[in-house]
Amino acid sequence: MTPILPQIGIRLSGALEPRRCIELAQAAEAAGLASVWFAENPFQRGVLATTGACAVVTDRVRIGVGVVNPFGRHPVTIAMEFGALAELAPDRIVLGLGSGIGAAVRRMGYPYNRPVTALREAVGIVRALLAGDSVSHRGFAFAVKRAQLTYRPGKVPIYLAAAGVHALSACGEIGDGLIVSNLTPPQTTERMAAMVGEAAGRFNRKMPPIVQYVPCVVRPDGAEARAAVKTQLAEMLTAFWSGESDWPASKEAIVVESGIPRSHFAAVLAWLRRGEDAESLLDDRFVEAFAIAGTAEECLRQAAVYRAAGVDELALTFAGEQVAQDIAYLGQAINGAAT
Repeated sequence: MTPILPQIGIRLSGALEPRRCIELAQAAEAAGLASVWFAENPFQRGVLATTGACAVVTDRVRIGVGVVNPFGRHPVTIAMEFGALAELAPDRIVLGLGSGIGAAVRRMGYPYNRPVTALREAVGIVRALLAGDSVSHRGFAFAVKRAQLTYRPGKVPIYLAAAGVHALSACGEIGDGLIVSNLTPPQTTERMAAMVGEAAGRFNRKMPPIVQYVPCVVRPDGAEARAAVKTQLAEMLTAFWSGESDWPASKEAIVVESGIPRSHFAAVLAWLRRGEDAESLLDDRFVEAFAIAGTAEECLRQAAVYRAAGVDELALTFAGEQVAQDIAYLGQAINGAAT
């Protein structure tokens, strides 16, 4: 029986040189993948110039940016930039908005108060401007007086990055989609999807689609792929759990839902921080919970698990030295599964 799959795209970021992103966006389109997403992280390269370049050199793939935060860019500026992108690639641009990483926002000198309120205000302002409306708004985070774009851009869906209760509720109420970050096990995604769906139902809205970021290595040698993804996972885990006491309730839930005992999880993090070898420390439970890795057929079976959890689209962060080749290999398997 053919597994039911989500749509599959790739995730790029400001960690990559722009020309490399262009090459991989073209590789994704040639492989028949659905989308190219750009993650913009603090203090890395800005991704909007690269997003525009990829919009020009592709014809079919959806191009999403997830996420932009309204502290570093004012909502009016966000609308201006994404309106221009929508003209470059009509009906292919998706805007991902999120409140950002609080510590990084503060390092840039911006206040970080009531981030979900700021996110709600930003969505309202950006959406109205992209619709061609004149906007006046005075709220907690933003004040806008008779702002209006001088042109009418095409439609740009606004997805929200969310993990906490209030942000997930906001997504169900006002978002066109949900972006789920890396290091989110399928069980956690399923719980988050239920919360978004419940909120959407309260406002008589349809369940918004879900896109999830997941690290990936796909190779004809499945063991090689699983070994290779562990280095990428180690970097993500130690960045996300940056200190021994960094265990708020949201991260505690992720550990529980990963199925890995907390004591073992904490011990592995401590060893990784000391520079121990990721391949020997991270067993298959970490790969199963936080990554997709193996042969193309194995990866598609793992992708089906995310689809069962409510994910409509996976944006895979490919790792290693042969990314374009791996994308082509997975694309062949996807196209074969669809026939």
